[in-house]
Amino acid sequence: MINPGRSYNVNDYKEIFLRRKLYFVIPFVVIFAAAVLWAAVAPRKYQASTLVLVTPQRVPTEFIRPTVTAGIIERLNSISQEIMSRTRLELIIDEFKLYQDELKNMKREEVVELMRKNIKVEIPKRTAETAGYFTISYIGEDPRIVTVVANKLSSLFIEENLKLREQQAVGTTEFLTSELTATKEKLEAQGQIVADYKRKNMGSLPEQRDTNIKMLEQLQLQLQRNEESLRALEDRKLLIRKQMAEIENPPATVGSDGKVQSQKGGMSYEARREELRKELADLESRYTERHPDIVRTKKRIADLEKNKDSISVKNDPKYRELQAAITASDMQIRRLQDEGEKLRAQLGQYRGRVEGATQREQEMAAMMQEYNNTRLLYDTLIKKSEEAQQAENLERRQKGEQFRIIDPARVPEKPVQPDVPKVLLIGLLAGLGCGLGGIFVREQLDRSFHDPEDAEVTLGLRVLANIPKIGSKAA
Repeated sequence: MINPGRSYNVNDYKEIFLRRKLYFVIPFVVIFAAAVLWAAVAPRKYQASTLVLVTPQRVPTEFIRPTVTAGIIERLNSISQEIMSRTRLELIIDEFKLYQDELKNMKREEVVELMRKNIKVEIPKRTAETAGYFTISYIGEDPRIVTVVANKLSSLFIEENLKLREQQAVGTTEFLTSELTATKEKLEAQGQIVADYKRKNMGSLPEQRDTNIKMLEQLQLQLQRNEESLRALEDRKLLIRKQMAEIENPPATVGSDGKVQSQKGGMSYEARREELRKELADLESRYTERHPDIVRTKKRIADLEKNKDSISVKNDPKYRELQAAITASDMQIRRLQDEGEKLRAQLGQYRGRVEGATQREQEMAAMMQEYNNTRLLYDTLIKKSEEAQQAENLERRQKGEQFRIIDPARVPEKPVQPDVPKVLLIGLLAGLGCGLGGIFVREQLDRSFHDPEDAEVTLGLRVLANIPKIGSKAA
């Protein structure tokens, strides 16, 4: 184009179109004819679709909670991965003898991938999360085979959904059962530890603190009474010994002659002998050996020696009674002393129990907290295990959420590929675009003059006159 800054009107565009019409007609005819030819000879492909309804659980979820809680999209993706696996699709290909021509020129993996592209699972977009239905479609060249394969795929989806739900329910039950068994063993072991600890520390447990304090008070009171009884017995024993001493050594009395005389009848043998010897010594200091008092005193000493056994105070009934009282007091004292030792030992034991209750309380609190946590977990697992068992029974009886075919695939009456109106429209638009593009490119490459302005712009000279185009001869 010589003059790119030139402005064009409708007549100019018309002139350019007429001048370059071959650049428009040839591409348009070729492209549109190719589109028509493709629409005529392209292989026909048919699509069969099955509408599957998602039926909710027949038993209210308030009574039995399902173990399968995944959304419809997640489950369909999982089922699709299973059904569209190479193994499953190869079985379908072999069963219905699909893609026989392709198998001659393509690898088996490529044929499987081709079949995957021809399978579509569609969920309504506006209610994808809570969709109550979905469609399964298959595209192929034979209408009847397409229908059979679509129905086959739908049945596989239904079977796989039942299998998946049952497996998940059974797996949940087995897992909870194993966890319940392990938790039960752990709970029993912890319970045995607590029982052994209580048995080992019986008497000094925290819950026995009040009892131990009461027993400690009672023992202190008993020990106080024991000590009081012991002091009373000691005092009584001293009193008895004093009485015995008075019997053994009676107090002296003043005789009629003005001399102090002892009450010999109550004296012991040793005391009387000692007194007679003193009296004899006193008489010998004053008189001769033949003095009647000395002779009489010696005779009394001899008689005392001769009858010493009969004059002992131990034969006195009162003395013997006092001795028996001393013996009984000694026995009671020993008994009270032994009882006091036992009470002191018990006091020390119960003090230790009371003092050790704080440490036992901390240890018991730690053990009981762990035991209670395990117990709570065990109770929770029991409840969940029962719910899982109910859910498993629900799935085994096929009372849970299911897929149900409400519109089975029917033999398609018209192909979905190629879409003839769409192909012709695309060919028409492509032909128009290419034709107009050919005119534009040719006009841009043209360097010839078509009007005076082109000459003025190119040569830089003004045109004084031009010869108009003569369209036809005059009559």
